[in-house]
Amino acid sequence: MKPAEIRELSDEALAEKLKEGRAELFNLRFQMATSQLDNTARVKTVKKDIARVLTEQRARQIAAANAAAAE
Repeated sequence: MKPAEIRELSDEALAEKLKEGRAELFNLRFQMATSQLDNTARVKTVKKDIARVLTEQRARQIAAANAAAAE
């Protein structure tokens, strides 16, 4: 998922993407441990997607705090 796509999502959609990403990462790690994972690069991709979502959530928190402090 690209950063531009993540910025367009609502707060609820970001939370859902984060939940889905963490669940997928858990499943990928489980498959890796049992030697059933075919595409090991997928783990890295999912981790980056999770980080992007967390970064956007934090940026929104900071922007909200700055807006509240400006008032």
